[in-house]
Amino acid sequence: MIKGFVVGIIVANGFEWVAHKYILHGTHRVGQARFSPVPKSMQSHWEHHREVRKTEFHDHGYVEGVKNWRTRNEIMSLAVVAGAASLIFYPISKGMVVASLYSACNYYYIHRRAHLAPEWAKKKIPWHYDHHMNSNQDANWCVTKPWFDYLLGTRVVSSADLKEQNPLGVILPNSAAKWLSHHVEKVFPVKWARPKQLPQISENIKLS
Repeated sequence: MIKGFVVGIIVANGFEWVAHKYILHGTHRVGQARFSPVPKSMQSHWEHHREVRKTEFHDHGYVEGVKNWRTRNEIMSLAVVAGAASLIFYPISKGMVVASLYSACNYYYIHRRAHLAPEWAKKKIPWHYDHHMNSNQDANWCVTKPWFDYLLGTRVVSSADLKEQNPLGVILPNSAAKWLSHHVEKVFPVKWARPKQLPQISENIKLS
């Protein structure tokens, strides 16, 4: 049960990375609109990006709750993913099923709280703050923990105060955090954004 839960949490973090990059942002196509297998979710996500860039990371859609179509879309998408994952993992591991349900709820809680309390987000999930407010918004794909951004080389840090204490994304004793960061970043180094004015997202961005 415990092993399955741990594996499920890791799988969920990997899915965050994949879904955020390929579904919510969509893939670039030369001379064409971005492609996403779920265009409505991509549209919702880019509207979310435009909103938070105008309001210093705050998204009023979460205040409106289910009255806001983007909030409804996020909740329904998470429910579909958690339900599908539970059906797939049930014959394999009940721990992975629990992890799938927990991860969906945790994702919504973390994401919602982050965009209602930007200062909290800077301290608790700086990688996601960087995703929206950094000069490169096609990076930092993880939301709840930065694990797969480290593994896949997509953690881009904009400033020292927005770098997590360690690659696990949880608070550790300073000595343990320094040791872990040193050894992990030898193999999976973070990238640093070049200082420049943050670009605005075009209102006319091409979406499929």
